[in-house]
Amino acid sequence: MAQVSRLSRAKSTPSDRLDTGSFSRAAPFSLALTRHNLKLERDKTTTLQVNTGLLCNQACRHCHLSAGPNRMEIMRPDTIDAVVDYAAAVRFDTIDITGGAPELNPHITDLIERMAPLSSTLMFRSNLSALNDGNHDTLMTLLTGHRAVIVASFPAINAAQTDSQRGNGIFDVSIDALQKLNALGYGREGSGLELNLVSNPTGAFLPSSQEQTEKRFRQVLKDKWDIDFSNLFSFANVPLGRFRQWLRQSNNLDMYLEKLAGHFNPCSVAGVMCRSLVSVSWDGYLFDCDFNLAAGIYMGGRKIHVSKMEGPPREGTPIATADHCYTCTAGSGFT
Repeated sequence: MAQVSRLSRAKSTPSDRLDTGSFSRAAPFSLALTRHNLKLERDKTTTLQVNTGLLCNQACRHCHLSAGPNRMEIMRPDTIDAVVDYAAAVRFDTIDITGGAPELNPHITDLIERMAPLSSTLMFRSNLSALNDGNHDTLMTLLTGHRAVIVASFPAINAAQTDSQRGNGIFDVSIDALQKLNALGYGREGSGLELNLVSNPTGAFLPSSQEQTEKRFRQVLKDKWDIDFSNLFSFANVPLGRFRQWLRQSNNLDMYLEKLAGHFNPCSVAGVMCRSLVSVSWDGYLFDCDFNLAAGIYMGGRKIHVSKMEGPPREGTPIATADHCYTCTAGSGFT
């Protein structure tokens, strides 16, 4: 609770009212903050997250962005120029490249080459199957050369479970991709090349213990496929996009939101990623996080293009919230 003590009382913002009609019994997120004498404000912004577009080779049921093969939104060269200029001016500690599947943006090599020198840590998020589609071996080499941290989606060590969430054959392609990354040194002890896995539940429930999940993944992947990785993060699915649609269609939305709210942990508020991250969308507009991007809630409730930013977001400015914020504050949180 020591972390929480430096936070002060919350005030409601208009964005807290987004889709609150979906709650039957759970309180709006802003009220949860108020009850614990908290407010969600920015600290120093150290991470620039770049969403390169919504095009993806998968159409996962749990995707909060509803990314997929038919989404044509991608970051264009002029927007890339603006993002690079912003990164060069601010010099963030971490640059986090995500999507969709960032591998499928035709300008991804240019973006990586230009962004890598601008921060101490370059992070690249991959669903593994796009990286291992036969067209991106040079991208693996490029990421290795820049010593990028790779954050890979790998929902389960069970093939049927993974394929049901992500598509037939995805598990085998992902295993092969992890083996190729290991061959390059990723995840191997002493290499300095960080390979982190992200596991998400397949249904309307919260993840099991991260420590236990990591232990099980590490043992099975090593024993069956000689695969090593650096860390595993087990996160709850965010009730937005395609996952929210599935929850509604399966009559699980209210139950899931109530479950998230019931696991609200005030100690997690101090460490949520939106306090130190700014997310730029494929079309260049700024958001407090990738989840607010999916919900269409602009940073601070104002539509600001990256080309208009002269520096990082100001410390102490409020972060827009809505019911999906319960995901990042349930249990041990979502960082």
